[in-house]
Amino acid sequence: MANTERIPDGIHNAIDYEYRAPEVLGAQRFAYIAGGSGLDVTVAANRSAFGRWASVPRLLRDVRGGHSRLQLADMALPHPFVLAPVAHGLLAHSQAELATARAAEATGTCLVASTLSSRPLEVIAAAAGPARWFQLYLQPERAHTLDLLARAQAAGYRAIVLTLDASLQLPSRSALASGFVLPADCVAANLARYPQAPTPQPGEGQSRIFQGAMRHAPTWDDLRWLLSATHLPVWVKGVLHAEDARQLKAAGVAGIVVSNHGGRGLDGSPASLSMLPAVRAAVGKGYPVLMDGGVRSGHDAFKALALGANAVLIGRLQLYALAVAGALGVAHLLQLLTEELHATMAQAGCATLSDITPEALLPC
Repeated sequence: MANTERIPDGIHNAIDYEYRAPEVLGAQRFAYIAGGSGLDVTVAANRSAFGRWASVPRLLRDVRGGHSRLQLADMALPHPFVLAPVAHGLLAHSQAELATARAAEATGTCLVASTLSSRPLEVIAAAAGPARWFQLYLQPERAHTLDLLARAQAAGYRAIVLTLDASLQLPSRSALASGFVLPADCVAANLARYPQAPTPQPGEGQSRIFQGAMRHAPTWDDLRWLLSATHLPVWVKGVLHAEDARQLKAAGVAGIVVSNHGGRGLDGSPASLSMLPAVRAAVGKGYPVLMDGGVRSGHDAFKALALGANAVLIGRLQLYALAVAGALGVAHLLQLLTEELHATMAQAGCATLSDITPEALLPC
């Protein structure tokens, strides 16, 4: 796996990083990163959902004062692209999340650091800009979760992003077929200080799923406990159902991320983009809603914003750019995405993000 710090020839659009990544990552690592779970049905659905919408050009609109700035929670951001939490950055680059953090700082981008990052959350925070959140997986021992929360707050993370849709993850058939095995040096640096409990073994007549893998899956009681355990705003990632969104808002969650975990959860679940309008309707106009899943261009982001998202998270593209050109690649990716969004906005007659409404799209 090469680790370059040069934008290679032929990178003209954001998606070009995906086309170039297999050369750098190799077949096995690329299969793992590109794959989801099961037969990758939801991975494909995330991408195809964008093709069901067309953006409508408008004429004679004055967009000379246009921009993509927004206020997201307590952050003033130059664009609506957020670097999603991704596990095991070492798979893509020797500097892992440190390189991503430097790109975020250089571009004013919000970075969401993963519980399963290859570098400790404190090290990532020191390299990132002030716009940084911490993604949390609840740990089997609440004392370990409390310690993660304390560390995140001390390191200056401004919010907690609680992922709730990943208690059960089945490997992708494509990754299994490639022979991928997680390298020994890809460990979750943030969890190194916590003794890991052995995998629960179900008793006779019990299910490996219900009494095994799901034994420590979060419940509403766990969410209420977490909300009482931290002063930081808590967002929830992994929302697809409108009723879940309504209940999370009522529980005091600061905002939600419409997501199917990039297709790594329930294979066959609907595309994130397809569920976005119903979720937005359920929580109302003023409540913060983000989306991830399948975004490969600024035009994709435009469609997500039109259907109700305040901003979009970038996951796989982030890793592809990191693999191809390190911190420089991630920064360049964000520049390309922003320029692609600006071009779409200008042609659709939208000078600001608030101008991007459902009327900007037509089903096709």
